[in-house]
Amino acid sequence: MARIVITPPGRFSFPKISHLWEGREVLYRFGARDVTLRYRQTLLGVVWVILQPLLTALVFTLVFNRVANLHAPKGVPYLVFVFTGLLAWNLFSDMIGRASGSLVSNRDLVSKVFFPRMLVPLATGYSSLVDYGVSVVFLAILMIIFGVAPGLALVLIPVWTLMVVLLASGAGLAAASLQVRYRDVAYVIPFALMFLLYASPIAYSSTAVPSKYQIFYDINPLTWLLAEFRWSFLNEAAPPAWQIVLSIVVPVTVFAVGALIFEQLERSFADLI
Repeated sequence: MARIVITPPGRFSFPKISHLWEGREVLYRFGARDVTLRYRQTLLGVVWVILQPLLTALVFTLVFNRVANLHAPKGVPYLVFVFTGLLAWNLFSDMIGRASGSLVSNRDLVSKVFFPRMLVPLATGYSSLVDYGVSVVFLAILMIIFGVAPGLALVLIPVWTLMVVLLASGAGLAAASLQVRYRDVAYVIPFALMFLLYASPIAYSSTAVPSKYQIFYDINPLTWLLAEFRWSFLNEAAPPAWQIVLSIVVPVTVFAVGALIFEQLERSFADLI
């Protein structure tokens, strides 16, 4: 029988891809379990995946379009404009929110069974991606109803989706590992996400932001990704080249940093959780 030697991670070491690949079945099982538990004993089931962002988009349309008299660029229906922004936002926020508490909610498994612990927060993205896929189909239906035609940039949607996943996964890994040591993180994450929801041009166009505050939006990675989602789905003007480059570099960097933080803190999980 082959002997397995378990060694602690070294200083500033990254997780071994081979270990994660060997545990891919665990990743799938965790993800499938989350999807099942999420909609078990619900009256409407998967309909909530569509109903929640749709109702949010309707509220934002009423407040920002009807009351505040803000408009979407190029005559795009405001409901479609907002729903497209929520598509990216919901994937981002749901992945972070679910990943941040995943280790604490699985404390018995984490403390008693050896496996790559990084798979636990990463697996929570499975159900988020399922919800995202359903929402993309519904967005396509809305675009047909309102007569909105996408441009050639539609083929880049998988790239922007991957960047949102990397950005959220990196932040989620860091939050999950820190929450094992500092339970205050559970209170900080919802507040931070609520702040980002209104600080990012989701329910309004970035052109509606006064010029003196524009710099704060220009340095927000979510602003870049939202612009790219709308460029691809709604055929809006292409973002500046520097935004496109940074929207790839920053998520990859955030994911690498999040993985590094997780790897350094993992050795103390069993003692603290």
